[in-house]
Amino acid sequence: MYHTPLKSVLQGTTYKAWELELTPHCSVTSKFKRILDILGSLVGLFILAIVFVPIAIAIKIDSPGPIFFTQERYGLQGSPFKIRKFRSMVSDAEQLKSLVNNEANGLIFKNKNDFRVTKVGRFLRSTSLDELPQFWNVLVGEMSLVGTRPPTGDEVMKYTQRHWQRLNVKPGITGEWQVNGRSHVKDFEQIVDLDLRYQKNWHPLYDLMLIGKTFFVIFGRIGAF
Repeated sequence: MYHTPLKSVLQGTTYKAWELELTPHCSVTSKFKRILDILGSLVGLFILAIVFVPIAIAIKIDSPGPIFFTQERYGLQGSPFKIRKFRSMVSDAEQLKSLVNNEANGLIFKNKNDFRVTKVGRFLRSTSLDELPQFWNVLVGEMSLVGTRPPTGDEVMKYTQRHWQRLNVKPGITGEWQVNGRSHVKDFEQIVDLDLRYQKNWHPLYDLMLIGKTFFVIFGRIGAF
């Protein structure tokens, strides 16, 4: 069953997601995947330690506000957790969201020319450096190197039964969506298709393949903005 914290998010909605009994995907209990996550997260945190100071200084010079953007997301079977990213938008971005046109379809928000993104933020996003702090979430087991994009509370409140299946794996720093279109995929249903394809095709070596593709996407600046 879904974790109790998620029930409080969904109270009052017509869709009783917590009544569904969905079994976690086999990747959740894979020892190989967990070892890969631990090793990968240690490498990621080492890189974070090296670049933290210059990135922090650049963020502060470019735009007033905190270094990190912190947000609650929902992971495996609706378990809530906090993620941190290097801040890539102006500090009052959430208050300005209503002024930005959503170019995506469904339960995602995308705008290639979002005026809230700072100059430094665009660089951080295009290189995925803004994601580095999430390696801590991987190390403690809240996320995985490879998985699905972790949704926000306002997104899960609108989920249908099909959408809930994407939460049968741990959320990942990378995944099918990130290596197969990323910002070019602007339809949420296509993202769900990719997430479910990952669950269908998963095996330990599949994670290694997606990680390899991720490096190609990052260094090729493919699909990022």
